[in-house]
Formats: sequence, C-alpha cells, structure tokens
Amino acid sequence: MLKRLFYIILLLMTACIDPYKVEVPEGQQLLTVEGLIHSGPGPHAITLSRSATYGSMFEGLIRPITGATVVVRDNEGRITFLTEGVDSRGSYFTPAGFRAEIGKSYTLQIQTVEGKVYTSLPERVESVPRIENIEVKTVTIPVEGETNPRSGVQLISEIKDPADQNNFYFWRLGTSVHVLETSPELFFIRETRTLAPKDCCAICYKTEVTGNQSLFIAQDDNFNGLTTRIPAAFIEDNGLRFVNRFRTDLKQYAISQDAYRFLRLVKQQADISGSIFDPPPATIRGNMISLDDPDEVVLGYFMAAGESSRRIYINKSDLNFRQVPGVIPDDCRTVFGARIDPPFDWNF
Repeated sequence: MLKRLFYIILLLMTACIDPYKVEVPEGQQLLTVEGLIHSGPGPHAITLSRSATYGSMFEGLIRPITGATVVVRDNEGRITFLTEGVDSRGSYFTPAGFRAEIGKSYTLQIQTVEGKVYTSLPERVESVPRIENIEVKTVTIPVEGETNPRSGVQLISEIKDPADQNNFYFWRLGTSVHVLETSPELFFIRETRTLAPKDCCAICYKTEVTGNQSLFIAQDDNFNGLTTRIPAAFIEDNGLRFVNRFRTDLKQYAISQDAYRFLRLVKQQADISGSIFDPPPATIRGNMISLDDPDEVVLGYFMAAGESSRRIYINKSDLNFRQVPGVIPDDCRTVFGARIDPPFDWNF
C-alpha cells in the first residue's frame, strides 16, 4: 500500500512540471552597406542589403534593398546619382566615365523606399603608388586526413612607398580569365549510358570573378618611404584555372586610416578559429549613420580610394605545384562564363 502511494505521489509531481519555453528574439534587420569608389575606371558599385543580428532566427539571410535613391556627393557639392543594376538587385552603379578625384572627399547618401535616410562620414581619396612588379608564388596548405594538399597562387605586390605620408593599403582582384580545357570526346549520355563524343569544342576562355580568399591590407609603419613586397592576393587552384594560362588584374587601393581600421577588425573576426574559447561575433560598425535614428546600427563601410592596377598572366610553367587537372566531359561552351573566342585584349 505504501509503495503504491509513493508511485502516485511521484506521478503527481511530474505531472505538475510544465515545459520551459525559451523565447528567442527575431533580431533586428540591419542595413548593410558595401561599396568602394576609386580613381580608376568604373562602373563602381554600392551594394545595399538587410541582414539579421547574431542569434536571430533570420541569421544568415541576406535580402537586397531595391528601389533606393543612392547618390555620391563630393566636398564641392557635386552630386552623382547611381543606378540600380537590371540583373543585380540591390547593387547600384556609378555612370560611365565616373572616377573619384585624388584629394577630394566623398559622402554616400541613401534614401530607401520607406523614406529612411542614411549618410556616410566623408572619405578622402588619397594618392596611391603604382605596382612596380608582381611576384607569383605557389602556396600549398596541408589538409588533415587528405594526401593531396590545397594549393594556390599568391600574388606579391612590389611598391615604392611614399615617404611624405602615412599610407594604408587594400588589395582586390579584378575579373579573371583563364584558358579552359575540356574533353568533349568523353561526353556521356546518362539516360542511355552510351558514349557520344562531340566534335567541338575542347578549348575556351572562361571569365570569372575569383575573389580573394582573405582580406589583404597593410599600413606602412614598418616600410615608410621604402621599396617593399607585400602579399596582396591568393587564388586557389581548383584543378581548372592553371591547367593552361590564367590572367587577372591586381588592384591596389590607398584607403583612409578609418577604412583600414574597419577592415582590420573584419579580418581579425574572420580569422577566429571557431573554438569554444573564441569571443562571439561582434557587430563592427562602419562609417554609415541613420539621419532618422542616430542609435540605429548600420553595418558595412563606404570607401573612397586612389587605385593602381596591374595585369598579370600566369602560365602553368610558372608553378611548381598544381592540382590534378579536373575533367569536364563536355563541350567547353556549356560551362558558365566560357566562350570559344579569346578576349580582344588577350596577350598570346
């Protein structure tokens, strides 16, 4: 009897326990601004989007902001209107012929379709030394559990740093083109499981935006007024890019000190290893503010910079290690971004 009573009391106790509901806030949808105008040829792009704060149920979801009015104003009052791209929602482009002028300051101003107004702090365009030379260096990266390492090409920029000013540098890659080799003779029809060789074509020229695998920035505290060589880009070998010949443009920018600090913080956060001892991702505020609500957090940074660009061709013989060539059993023209005719300015 006592044993039965004990079980009844135990059941009553467990029945009175309600599940604890954890309320997870949705998080604020933050305006994110990404853009750079410079002294080189355009068009220059400003990209607007909405992203959620860390911990939000919408974290990782990026929504382009369309229909906004976007202008760039210089310190003399001249206004340049940007136009939203037809096939690039949320990206706004400067008109043909626009170039930022060395010595001038520029401000980005945005008005959304909801009527909210945002502005950047002024950014001054600094002069930039030219790229004297580009060195190509093969880099291999061991991969745990794999016999074949990752590899790629590191570009090293040689510059003569001016002695009369404190310089801050930022590097990006332009659009790249490489000779794409495929195997149309190996074309295979999956439905019938039969080999159906194609007569054409085995060699194309593929255009792509490879992008840098990291942020490459520098300040001249340790080489002011000297000639120096600085790592400026890394292009990963995917088994296709360096089978024959590869071309890209290395773009070097002289940015403001504030822009350099922002990029350095972004780089530090991106380099977090991901262990439990790492700090949580922090919100890095840039130079954009809301004129309607000064307390609103706006992400991203509007930069204005002087640009120096240099083109480089990389042959397969320039590398001392390459990935196993990838095999595409089809006409090379079926690959996105590939065409049979070389660019009009291709250097044979």
